[in-house]
Order: sequence, then C-alpha cells, then structure tokens
Amino acid sequence: MPAQEDLFRTAQSLPRLTVSSLSGGGGKTLLSLGLAGALTEQGFEVVPFKKGPDYIDAAWLAAAAGRPASNLDPFFLAPDRLRSLFVHQVARTASPAALAEGRCLALVEGNRGLYDGMDLEGSCSTASLARDLEAPVLLSLNATKMTRTAAALIQGIMGFEKGLRFAGVVLNQVGRARHASYLRACIEQYTDMPVLGELPRLAENPLPERQMGIASLLGDRLSETCESALAILKAHVREHVDLDLILEASRTAGSLENVAPFWDGEPVAPADPPVIAVVRDASLWFYYRENFEALERAGAKLAFVSLLDGGAWDFAGIDAVYLGGGFPEDYLDALSQSPRLKELACEARRGLPVYAECGGFMILSRAIAREGRSWPMAGLLPVDIDVFPRPRGLGYVEAVVAKENPYHPLGLRLRGHEFHYSTARNAGCEPVLMLEKGTGMGQGRDALAAGRVWGSYTHIFAPAVPTWAGRFVEAARDWQSRRRA
Repeated sequence: MPAQEDLFRTAQSLPRLTVSSLSGGGGKTLLSLGLAGALTEQGFEVVPFKKGPDYIDAAWLAAAAGRPASNLDPFFLAPDRLRSLFVHQVARTASPAALAEGRCLALVEGNRGLYDGMDLEGSCSTASLARDLEAPVLLSLNATKMTRTAAALIQGIMGFEKGLRFAGVVLNQVGRARHASYLRACIEQYTDMPVLGELPRLAENPLPERQMGIASLLGDRLSETCESALAILKAHVREHVDLDLILEASRTAGSLENVAPFWDGEPVAPADPPVIAVVRDASLWFYYRENFEALERAGAKLAFVSLLDGGAWDFAGIDAVYLGGGFPEDYLDALSQSPRLKELACEARRGLPVYAECGGFMILSRAIAREGRSWPMAGLLPVDIDVFPRPRGLGYVEAVVAKENPYHPLGLRLRGHEFHYSTARNAGCEPVLMLEKGTGMGQGRDALAAGRVWGSYTHIFAPAVPTWAGRFVEAARDWQSRRRA
C-alpha cells in the first residue's frame, strides 16, 4: 500500500483536463459526461470536478464516473487553496492502485464560456481555473451551420490570453461526414489546434431539460432515464472521439508543486461525538462534500435521514439537524404529511439546533404555495414561500451578518451562492444577513434565525466560511449535554 505522502505526490502530477466551450450550451456537459463514462469503461478511474457552485452538473459527473465529484470555485477559494483542494480530493477519491499504476485522471468541467468571468479581466473564469491547475483545455465547439469560421474562432480563443495549454478541440453538433471533413481541414489549415473528435448531431438531447434533469437524479439514486442518457453519451463519445489522443493530452498537465494540506490542523476526535442528522432524500440532496468533511473534522458524527421514506428518527440520539438544498416543491404532498416534519418542529422548539439552506429553508417555513395551492410546512420560521416556474435568485452572494445567531459571528462577511425558484413573504422577524450581492429574500436581505433554528436562501461552502462548522458542532454538543441532563 503506497504511503499517504506518495499518494499526495502522485496526485500533484495526475493527468488532467479542463473541458470548456465558447459559451453556455456549447456541449461541454455532454462531452464531459461521455468522456467520464467512456474512460471509466476502459478501466480508468476518472476523478470528476465541476467548476463553480453547481450541485446538479456535479451529480451528473459523479454518476458518469462512478465516484464522487467535487466543486472548484475561484470565487470561494484563492488559487493556492484551489490547488490544495484538487490534490486533497484526488488523493481522497482515487484508489491507491489506480494512482500508482497510472490508471487515473482528473476531469474538470468548466462553466459558461472559457474566458467568461466576473469582470473585464475575466476573474473566476474557467480559463483562470485551468491556469491555476495547469490543466490542458479540451474545447467543445458547437459547429452547427459552420465551416471556415470555426478556424477563426479557434484562432481567436488560442491567442486571447497567455498561459493556457490546449489539449485540442472536439467538434460538436456536426452534420454529415462531408461537413466533418471540411471542418477538420479548415482547422488544420489555419490553426495549430488538434481535432480530437467530431460528434454528430444527436436526434434529441438525451439529458432532461428541467433543472438539468433533476427528476432523473433522485437524491443518490439514478432513474432509468438518467442511466439511459449516460449510456447514450458514453457510446457517442466512444465512437466519435479519439480517446487515446485525449489521454495523451491529459498527460501534458504540469505538476502542482508546493501544495499545502487543504485542512489546517488535526481533526477533533471526541470520545462521544455529537450526532448531526443530515436530511438527504429526493427532496433535499444539494450538499458539498467539503461541508460534511468540515463538520466531521470539527468533531461531529453524521447520520443520514429522510423526510420521505417513512423511517423513524431517533431524536434521543440526534443533537442537531442539517437540511440542505433541493427541490422540495416537487414533493409537497409527501412533505406536508410527513410525521418526521412534525417531530422535527417539536424538537426544534425544545432547543434542537437546526441549520437549513434554500430548499431546507422552504421546508422550515409556515407554508409553501404553488399554482394556487398551499401546503403547511414545519412552521419553525415565520415566513411564507411562493414557488414560481422560473428562477427568482441565481448567482453568487456576498453578505454581512447583522444579527446575533448561533452559527455565524456578528459582523462576519461571508460569500455564498443561491439558486431558487421561490420567494419569501410575510417574514415575522428581522433577517440576519445584509446582502451586498445577490437576491436572497429580497430588499437586500436574507436568512432568518429563531432560537437555534437558521434558514437562508444562501448556500455556503464550508472552507470559505471556516467558522461555520465549529459553531454548528458546538451548538450540537451543547444540546447533547442539555438533552442528557
């Protein structure tokens, strides 16, 4: 068995690729999923990453690769911390045998266009992440109704910023064989970009449209629709992309030198750890792996529970509850009738710490209304929720904590993100967060806190808010002591 230090060094020089495109909708998700499936089928271990705050694409990548995916977000972490996280997750996810034998590579799916960032300088772009990771860029180019212009676009992409390595281009949405041949000839004539494949236009997009197939990813389970879509993409890429050349390109990645350990210090290991119950089912499954890891390192033991499966919760052994994001509006009948929801409300009123984000925040409200109907929820937070067919909050959040609460210190400036199809109204207490960026509950505010209950539209990434895990675990430990007394 290789020593941990050897695994860490191997992870620093792991072959890797960043898949990007000219814009959103450029085919990078289909290419990434197909590559992950096809390479896994050939016996490689693909360690998947998604750039940016995206739970759904990350879930698809995890399904395609058969192993957990992690998010790499330049908005939350500086370049040195991103490199540390990358190496940490590779060493944690890949098997020692695959790393030692060279049967492993990392695949990073970008977001939006390659150079699209948060300002004129392109900060937080996929290009900046690729440079930070020294990962060659595999470009997915939508070639619909295009021939010679493809070469001009590629030439511009290659010369726009310095410091990028390009693995090559895969042409997407290609017509007949003559179209593919002419495209390849144009690109080879006018650029130095290798053409690594031509993907013919599929008769229909195999990925369900609604929220990138949320209905097909049932929490941690794959529906038949999801399995079918991944099988189609795997076969499509295997048949039309040169996997050997892509593997060869991934091996040109630079080595990440002087990478520090991602987590500071040793994890807390109490003899009697407090138990944090994590609600993880088809209605709530948006969680970062790093949030779980942060809670465990702070001394908690995690137990996964459901509001939907009818199973009883042992509140005698639960010291706090964590409700993440999701789409509870798809399960309103079941949630409103769940005995667990009523029990949770009762325990929280006694003092059980509860932390909820987005979908979890909605469940803690008085009621959720949708299409003229209303469903009662836990009633732990004095607010009503209205659901709409289109997003009402989408993007990054920057906030200041303006009210005392158990989980975030007063005055803390925190960064997070939001993605919700609902709005909050009739709030019966003052919001906790003052927003400098983002939508939240509206009017520049977000988050409600009542006793030890927290609910917000804002999702946090624990490594970017390092005080959160320790304070959450401390609240759980305090309730553990009170409960036993």
